[in-house]
Amino acid sequence: MADRRAIVTGGTRGIGRAISTALKEAGYAVAATYAGNDEAAHKFREETGVAVYKWDVGDYEACKAGVAEIEQAQGPTDVLVNNAGVTRDAMFHKMTPQQWREVIRADLNSVFNMTHQVFPGMRERGYGRIVNISSINGQKGQMGQTNYSAAKAGMLGFTRALAQEGAFKGVTVNAVAPGYIATDMVAAVPEEALKKIVAQIPVGRLGEAEEIARCVLFLASEDAGFITGSVLTVNGGQYFAA
Repeated sequence: MADRRAIVTGGTRGIGRAISTALKEAGYAVAATYAGNDEAAHKFREETGVAVYKWDVGDYEACKAGVAEIEQAQGPTDVLVNNAGVTRDAMFHKMTPQQWREVIRADLNSVFNMTHQVFPGMRERGYGRIVNISSINGQKGQMGQTNYSAAKAGMLGFTRALAQEGAFKGVTVNAVAPGYIATDMVAAVPEEALKKIVAQIPVGRLGEAEEIARCVLFLASEDAGFITGSVLTVNGGQYFAA
């Protein structure tokens, strides 16, 4: 994709890594942000050639400075993929205010913080693609994840509202809601619990990060110009959202 530039938050590991790689292979100039794992980020950069930038996407001023640095290096942003996120699981009656705040900050506030930096420029240029990575648990909820489910559901409301603001300016805003994907985060689930999860997936397996990346690649393309405010559900048939 000649002369198109993308930013992927949380773009050096898991689903984010697959998205960054897919965009790079499709010809985009890609910058991937990360929060803390320097070793993984540097290895990713060496393997893929994707530029990496470290900052806390829950910090508005850090996002402002970080995006400015990226755009100075590669030019105005055409595609933003809001993928960064954390989990701090606990049953609600045991959940601490800190666990709530950390997830809302990283998973939902970050979407505002990052999108706010690039949306005005996209409007002015008459082109933009924003893709928000939500979750099956933002659609159906999940026991032990009131914080995560609330944040991921909030992303969907954000997507639908901003889509209406960007449409007449050539800026589309969509979301992808992955089900259970074979990443390090899912690998940390106890084996017995993971077996129960897979048993609930009609296709009989976990998804692959590359399958999510292909969905993002389409929504980020010029071919998806008539799709906005949509949520692409990618969960192997585990949950159907109208």
